[in-house]
Amino acid sequence: MLGSIEAVTSGFPAHPFDDSTLVAIILLEVILGIAAFGYLRFRGHDLSPLIPRPTGLGSLAGLILYAIAFLAVWPTYWFFDRADVAAQPIEQMVAGASISLPWLIGVSVVNGFYEEAFLVGYLLRELETFGASFAIGVTVLVRVLYHLYQGPMGVSYIVVFGVVVALYYLRTKQLWPVVFAHMFADVGGFALK
Repeated sequence: MLGSIEAVTSGFPAHPFDDSTLVAIILLEVILGIAAFGYLRFRGHDLSPLIPRPTGLGSLAGLILYAIAFLAVWPTYWFFDRADVAAQPIEQMVAGASISLPWLIGVSVVNGFYEEAFLVGYLLRELETFGASFAIGVTVLVRVLYHLYQGPMGVSYIVVFGVVVALYYLRTKQLWPVVFAHMFADVGGFALK
């Protein structure tokens, strides 16, 4: 989150992704994820809601969640010309990326599990006792804070994606479709460019 805020305050320096960046993200998220799981287990929390259960139907639901979020934010792109879109920090980071497919898939899998287990599986579920609107609002705020580096257009997608997956989870209590939607969004963000 601090890195994201620093990117905003320094004027969004665009450093294209490369394999070493993806490896660093994977290592950081695995280490932090293990530490968080260990801490929660030590504190007596039930970890089973944080572990998604992959299914084919859940994967299909994840693709639909991704499509809903993408289609919901897509009209906002009509208000910008191509130069505005291309100038967005996330566009510059992806357009200049030099990454290999195995590392892209690896970071997408780790990042999808890491972020959604924390934001949806834990934080949203814990805050639900304060009301759905509050829980969604806080999780979307946290999600936005560590994606600020993507710039205004990236953040607009993050907000919509956060609301869509939170509503889905609150209704179904199924984590795998949310994780899969995130993984697909990460892969799609690079592969569809």
